[in-house]
Amino acid sequence: MDRKRTALGIAAAGTATGVVGLVLLATPAGAGETPPALPETTPEALVQSVLDADVPALAGTVELTNDLGLPIPGVPSSDGHMARVFTDGEGRFRLALEGERSGERTIVGDGATTWVWDSKDRSVLRFEGMEHGVTPQDGLADPATASRELVELMRKDSTITIDGTARVADRPVYQLVLTPKPTERTLLREVRVSVDEATRLPLRLEVLANGQAEPALSVGFSDFDTGAQDPALFRFTPPAGATVTDGAQGSKHVEGNALLEDLDLEVVGEGWDTVLVGKVPTQIMSTPVPSENGDETDPMALLSQFGSEVTGEFGTGYAITTKVGTALVTTDGRVALGAVPQQVLAEALATK
Repeated sequence: MDRKRTALGIAAAGTATGVVGLVLLATPAGAGETPPALPETTPEALVQSVLDADVPALAGTVELTNDLGLPIPGVPSSDGHMARVFTDGEGRFRLALEGERSGERTIVGDGATTWVWDSKDRSVLRFEGMEHGVTPQDGLADPATASRELVELMRKDSTITIDGTARVADRPVYQLVLTPKPTERTLLREVRVSVDEATRLPLRLEVLANGQAEPALSVGFSDFDTGAQDPALFRFTPPAGATVTDGAQGSKHVEGNALLEDLDLEVVGEGWDTVLVGKVPTQIMSTPVPSENGDETDPMALLSQFGSEVTGEFGTGYAITTKVGTALVTTDGRVALGAVPQQVLAEALATK
């Protein structure tokens, strides 16, 4: 998995093309609950301890909610989705992700092979190695890794503070806060990372946009327990009757959103100003899209329903804005998206 693109996906989440798949929310501390008293530390020391922390054997549950305010391909549109996460502390893992409509997606890394099981169509994808078969949206089911990647990527462009303590998944945490430096152009106000006092693993990541009181994005645990796990969790045998495919041949399927792969996104800029730029294949731009009433709609006509027409050095296109991000799609199929104002996207497109 491309770690930079995964972290950038978190920063750009909420844009119309759905770079980030899942929005995950851990249950917050109860109202009026007294924050735990924890040993004092500095923001720099806390960040370094997060980056240096080893992942122990653990089991946890991640609860998913979506407050983006716009239907996005690949993003669950309703609350209540959950994922179960298991690791053995030695690199083997298991992710069990509840499907939005039906079925379950299970990903098992046994140390040499990654298996992806989809119970809905009884299919299995087999990847040699441990990096394959896990998409950015799957990776967000691991709050610790997602948070650490984002912190490492954004730290030099951020002012970092500690905003007291709290409890997440009934465990005491430090509240690490990253805010963009004044030179950064972004729609985001801050990123909050709840760091477990004992393990130094991030248990919850929250992204807050300007003008919004509640987090627009979160990724976190609702329960979290360390300790040895059953070794059987990290073994996988394809069920009887399942269709097994080599992952190299079925990678488009495992991505879950072939459109995003086809965009071939490139990174422009860095830090909070990061923009992802790509191009929609010609055949997609010219293929009618089914509408709710059974008719077919031209893709550009559909874009006009969600966005406003804009012009600039990039030409003509449509801009779509959500709580935490902006997407710009030109009439010739170029795409730019990020957690930034429209002008930043226009500048990025003008370079391509």
